[in-house]
Amino acid sequence: MGETVKIRTRGMRQNRGIRTTVAALAAVAGVAAAAVPAVAATTPASGTPRFLEPADLPPHPTSPWYAGPVTAGQPDPLPICVGDALPSITTHRDYWTEYDTGAQQITVVERSEQRAKDFAALLRKGLAGCAKKLMQQDPDITATQKYYGRLNVEEGADVYGIHTASAWGSSDIGLFSVGRDGTTVTVVRWGQMGNFQHAQVADFKATTVTAVNKLY
Repeated sequence: MGETVKIRTRGMRQNRGIRTTVAALAAVAGVAAAAVPAVAATTPASGTPRFLEPADLPPHPTSPWYAGPVTAGQPDPLPICVGDALPSITTHRDYWTEYDTGAQQITVVERSEQRAKDFAALLRKGLAGCAKKLMQQDPDITATQKYYGRLNVEEGADVYGIHTASAWGSSDIGLFSVGRDGTTVTVVRWGQMGNFQHAQVADFKATTVTAVNKLY
């Protein structure tokens, strides 16, 4: 089921902060492969959660995937609708193709299973209200979202899709998932220019299952 949030008309406001955030639906799609060498990614230390490899991501029809290092700290810029909840203990990894398609995995290891459960619920709440929040932040954005269901992997993972169209002509589709294994919570996001017809939902669900299974 989809939830469409209608645009309110106030003219074309120059809100660069919000537009940068909405552009993050492309999930680092703006990172040019030529600007970042396609070298082997840093492997996290033993005992820490494992991250997706490029081959684990939804296949791109004309480009391989590349990966940056596993990096401690919050992503910059913060991802839409989940970024404000990310603590300083966050670890993340960026992925990109030679075209406008990108992805990111974000992982947090909590002190207890209950804290992880509560944190995952907070992230799901943020994604469930994402389209409405985007419209409240910027009246030049029309946002539509879909919930693609829960995946039976470890303690479960939920998958969401968010499409944004702007008054200045952009159209971006993003897929997000929140999964948990014990005390560890991970968010996977994928995005590119387009709409729901361009969303690789089945492939993204397979990627999410792999991500959660790799946590430990």
